[in-house]
Amino acid sequence: MEDKRNIQIIEWEHLDKKKFYVFGVAMTMMIRVSVYPFTLIRTRLQVQKGKSLYHGTFDAFIKILRADGVTGLYRGFLVNTFTLISGQCYVTTYELTRKFVADYSQSNTVKSLVAGGSASLVAQSITVPIDVVSQHLMMQRKGERMGRFQVRGSPEGRGIVAFGQTKDIIRQILRADGLRGFYRGYVASLLTYIPNSAVWWPFYHFYAAVSGPLAAATASILTNPMDVIRTRVQVEGKSSIILTFRQLMAEEGPWGLMKGLSARIISATPSTIVIVVGYESLKKLSLRPELVDSRHWSHSGNLRVVEPLGFLISSSQSRASRGAPGSQ
Repeated sequence: MEDKRNIQIIEWEHLDKKKFYVFGVAMTMMIRVSVYPFTLIRTRLQVQKGKSLYHGTFDAFIKILRADGVTGLYRGFLVNTFTLISGQCYVTTYELTRKFVADYSQSNTVKSLVAGGSASLVAQSITVPIDVVSQHLMMQRKGERMGRFQVRGSPEGRGIVAFGQTKDIIRQILRADGLRGFYRGYVASLLTYIPNSAVWWPFYHFYAAVSGPLAAATASILTNPMDVIRTRVQVEGKSSIILTFRQLMAEEGPWGLMKGLSARIISATPSTIVIVVGYESLKKLSLRPELVDSRHWSHSGNLRVVEPLGFLISSSQSRASRGAPGSQ
């Protein structure tokens, strides 16, 4: 058996950057299209009071499908795709920070933690305004709204999302809150996604063979309370994390902190499976031509790599694009 210590790691300088970004965006879009409906469902479950409208993930899926059709499951999707920009900023910050930290420590754990925190900070600074707009679009329902704002006219557009509705939401946010409104929930987002990045990889190593899905599920469970608070702060216009937490506990008790958890796990787990399997291939395809023959491959055909995985998972967190970096 080949000595694992001799298996080289693909680092930032080994990649053809053009191929890496093109293949990465294509892979990200594939994942987001498949899991976005559960991101929307998770957001609605987290915002609703008790079980006033939906009784769970499956119930929400059926009701949205019956009321609005397939397009209803993709409200805000086109706006949310702008987080691809933050995804590329995430991976670039992650890789460059790893390279910088390597001058001080050769520990993959240290490099991943520092790089992951830095990457999440940069990504969230770009993602939060997009999240705020896309989440308000997610709240538009046939005949009524769930959030603070209602778009003009009927939200029953034939397309996946009408950019006229997007402009209307942006104007309403500006009138209500000014530019600060686009960064509502920024601190809560950092408190959600930076720990999510830190938690993901320790559990990845702990679970070993079935690491990806179980790591995603564990990270989702541990960070879901803050994700619920973050969503409510952004959608309902709350100004305080603590007051939002107290109100949630008073109205719904501790179980309120787990709202939308099943939808969150459903959206995160398939993404993780695709990423764990596919991201190694992405780096393989993105190797500079002169380095292809110099890399060492395991018997499974996969190169052991250092990878920032979470930027590929949808936000809004989706949004899990902002979650888990890693090392292997």
